Amino acid sequence: MQRVLAMILAGGAGERLSILSAERAKPAVPFAGRYRIIDFVLSNCVNSGIFKVAILTQYNPRSLSAHIGIGKPWDLDRSNGGVSILQPYLGRGKGEWNRGTADAIYQNLYYIQEHKVEDVLVLAGDHIYTMRYDHMISSHRQRRADVTVGVVEVSQEETSRFGIVALSPQDRITGWQEKPAIPASNLASMGIYVFNREALFKILEQAVAGGRYDFGRDVLPAILEKYRVFAYRFRGYWRDVGTVDAYWQASMDLIQDLPPFNLYDEEMSIHSPGRDLPPAKTGPHARISRSLVSEGCIINGVVVNYVLSPGVYVEEGATVTDSVFFDDVEVERGAMVNRCVVDKEVKIGAGSMLGFGDDNTPNRDEPEHLNTGITIVGKGAHIPPGVKVGRNVKIIGWAEPDDFPSDFIPSGATVEKKNPRRHRV
Repeated sequence: MQRVLAMILAGGAGERLSILSAERAKPAVPFAGRYRIIDFVLSNCVNSGIFKVAILTQYNPRSLSAHIGIGKPWDLDRSNGGVSILQPYLGRGKGEWNRGTADAIYQNLYYIQEHKVEDVLVLAGDHIYTMRYDHMISSHRQRRADVTVGVVEVSQEETSRFGIVALSPQDRITGWQEKPAIPASNLASMGIYVFNREALFKILEQAVAGGRYDFGRDVLPAILEKYRVFAYRFRGYWRDVGTVDAYWQASMDLIQDLPPFNLYDEEMSIHSPGRDLPPAKTGPHARISRSLVSEGCIINGVVVNYVLSPGVYVEEGATVTDSVFFDDVEVERGAMVNRCVVDKEVKIGAGSMLGFGDDNTPNRDEPEHLNTGITIVGKGAHIPPGVKVGRNVKIIGWAEPDDFPSDFIPSGATVEKKNPRRHRV
């Protein structure tokens, strides 16, 4: 694996995650309590013996860059190899921002040229799974492939979200449909590609010259006849958490009695920077069921089907169900939270109710993203005491009590800041 360079695409705008990615890149969104989404692909790299890693950023990179630092939690703080963060720049071609996944790699071909590697592993930075990439690369080399694509079976209902491939009996890719209405199979591209180095350079030069900038949409479908493109079948847990609903569902998968995704596999450990916090603490009247509780949490109320990041405080008399909380959320006495994703440093006032009622009206601003009953609360928002908030509601980050127009926020509404420039510290 010393002859492999991993390139992680971490620059997408993440609009389908709504306000959860408003102040951070999608791969920097917290997941499973103490991790960020990008921790999974970084851990997969080092667990596979790959220690040459580049991360390509674009939108909101500050939080992601701070999280990765010099790569120490993943043993990537190395003088020979290690992790590099590649920012977009004005230099190659016309100096445009990355126009797609293939163009992002093309804009950084100079970096690949500097490394004497045989294969380039291209990865998406926003998926949840554990995988031995070295097994996929061994398959790639044994087949003398120019390109190998990781594929996974998905349900028929999900095929319209992915690139769908058709295979020969030898698993050579013979057809590619990008987000088809009528799919030819249920084998979806995982956004994981192994390229022979020389083939990658030829493919990208020709693709960009022809105005083709995205691997799945237009580059890979165009090369199937000219190049040896094979599939590598992955049979484990894999989730694209690029939507609010998919993110919430993947979080709920973790707390099943027999979870489909095993966070406790010692051979595939997930690494992440930690906070120096004391152990989680429960009060005399606390009740916790099917929940992940991170360090530094104090639980005096009732939590059921719940994923808590570090530093969450739930007062006695509060009840939280079917929800995900990021770091340092405070839930005051008597509050009730159901089916919500709550960002960092949010304060939920006493007696308030989030995820109230049975009305499932889609959000008026983002009906395509918020339509399954999940209410989301942006970073640093302060929910006033006694307010009732319906479903599919979006509460903008740093909203204050006086930004709430009334003590009832109906399903599908959005709570905006009256004074966008005012920002709590």
